[in-house]
This record gives sequence, C-alpha cells and structure tokens, in this order.
Amino acid sequence: MIEVNRNGEVWVFAEQEDGKLSDVPLELLSKGRELADTLNVPLATVLLAADASDMPVQLIAHGADKVYVVVDERLGHYQATGYCRALCGLIEQHKPQICLYGATPIGRDLAPTVASTMKCGLTADCTDLQIGDHTPPGSDETHKNLLLQIRPAFGGNIIATIVNFDRWPQMATVREGVMPMGEPDSSRKGEVVAATVSLDGVDLPLEILESHRREKTVNLKASRIIVSGGAGVGSRENFKLIWDLAHCLGAAVGGSRAAVDLGFVDHDHQVGQTGTTVRPALYVACGISGAVQHAAGMQESGKIFAINSDRDAPIFGLAHYGVVGDLNVVIPKMIKIIRSGGTVEHAAEQAAEA
Repeated sequence: MIEVNRNGEVWVFAEQEDGKLSDVPLELLSKGRELADTLNVPLATVLLAADASDMPVQLIAHGADKVYVVVDERLGHYQATGYCRALCGLIEQHKPQICLYGATPIGRDLAPTVASTMKCGLTADCTDLQIGDHTPPGSDETHKNLLLQIRPAFGGNIIATIVNFDRWPQMATVREGVMPMGEPDSSRKGEVVAATVSLDGVDLPLEILESHRREKTVNLKASRIIVSGGAGVGSRENFKLIWDLAHCLGAAVGGSRAAVDLGFVDHDHQVGQTGTTVRPALYVACGISGAVQHAAGMQESGKIFAINSDRDAPIFGLAHYGVVGDLNVVIPKMIKIIRSGGTVEHAAEQAAEA
C-alpha cells in the first residue's frame, strides 16, 4: 500500500499484444481523461513491451498526457509476475491515485496480482466510473474526490457503487466496450517517459517457445448492425432464421447467454454481461427476454428493435421498436420486405399487421 496522494495521476494500463494496442486502453483513456480533468491531475498510461514502436503516439493521440514506457524483450509476452513487478515498481515511485485496467483475460489476471502486492482494493468489471465524495458509516469525516466504482452485482439485479477511501491507489477493471472510444487527435502533445525496472529470472520464469491464438469468428464490437437470437429461437436449426435476417441486413450475428448455453450459437457471438458489450447503430433482438445480464451488454445501442411473443418481456422496455409475435412468422416476412427494398421499420410494421 502506498500513501494517499490526492495530487497523484490517473493511470491506465496500456494492454498490448505483439506490439499492437488492444482497444480497451483506448476506450479507458476517454473515461480517464474525464476523471483526470475533474481531479485536475495528469492522465498517464503505463506501457510494458518488447518494442514500444508507435504505441506511445497512439496513446497520446487518444488523450494521455504522459506515457511511462518500460521496454524489455522479455516483456513481449504477458507473464503475471514480471508485469506485476514492473507495474508495482512504477506505482511505488510515482504514486498515482487511480489505476484502471481493462477487464480482459490479461487485466483480470494482472490487476488483482498488483492489488494484492500493493495491499490496496480492487473493483472488478465496472461499467461506469465517476468522481464523488464519501462519508464512511459511523464517521463525521467526508472524503472528497474519490473514485466511485460502479458495477452490476448479485447477478446484475442491482447496481453497486464501491468506494475505496483509505487504501490507495484506487484500482478498477472496466468491462470492454462500455466506454466509448474517443476520436484520436494527432495534434496532441504528451510526454514519453522511459522507465526502468529490475527484472530477473524469478520474475519471468517462463520461456515462450510458440504462441498460438484462435482468432474470433466475429467482431461484434465493430459491427454497425447486429441481429441476435435468444432461447426463444427454439433450436440451433431454427437459428438459421437469425443468420438469414443478418445476411439480409449485412449484419453480424449475436446471441444471448441462454442461446449460447443451449448450443444455438458459438460463444464468440455472445452479447451481454459475460459476453461482449456492444453499441451498434441497430440491434435486433429476436426471442430474447431482455434479462439484466443481456441488457447490460446492448442497452447503449443506437436503435433497438425487438421481436418476442411475450408482450411483457423486459426487452420491450429497452426497445425503440417492437413486434409482439412469433419470430418464425415475423422474420420470414421481414426478410421478404427488406429484400424488396423496404427498411427494417417498414418491414416490422408490415409483419406486425400481417
């Protein structure tokens, strides 16, 4: 644990693989910029890599005032002990007040390792972050400008706000896709700080002989239109209706956790709290009830269109457009109308009237 430093920087861990930044630190820089400006402190990132290349330039363009760079050929592949040693050394030296990580496989491994080493708190899978004040129960002292760490709890049935007022740095992992990525500004200026840490064989015990990565079959985060199916589709065979409608719209195919668990569609297509968080221009939900866990992953979509036979389904509370009806009847009629040049809204209206 380090001493409380209310003038400390806001940090974002700049996750990278094979010399390429992942999307999540660029998303976090947008929120980090907001937090840092509220606190009137610099926004910094920490980059651990075998070769920094142009990654510091990208980080500055997305909002960082400062980039701490540790270059070591042994940091080319993630290893928890080595990355933890490097990050903890920098935290002890520069004393940030906030450290943010993406809730990715690497972030979910590294963040608790660092938190345990630094003896500070950590809130996992946040969906929002704010700056606010907090008065601990039984105390008359109000702590100003703390990080309010907001996340679903109890299976998504409540939204909890978690505050860490006496153990710093304040640390959180943030779910991928929930923070909109800002547009890069190539004219921004920032400071690149070449940092050094002492690493030995104990810190990096593994020799990486080969690396094999299975590429995802779909990039839901980049899709402007997504057609998703839920348990109400009925079967993997019937899920062909979802694929047909998606193909007709030039859309990606998504699915609820229930559809994935039932084997209707692969996990790469899962949208929701335990899947991918998306914000397309149009989200079409077919046979999806709209449980909180699924809503958490798609409720920021530009337009939401729902088809469900249950008029009381929670999805209709989120939807901008909805059709109460049997998707086995509605979807084929929609496909026919869309292929004839009709819009989704027109196709929905015609299908509903029929």
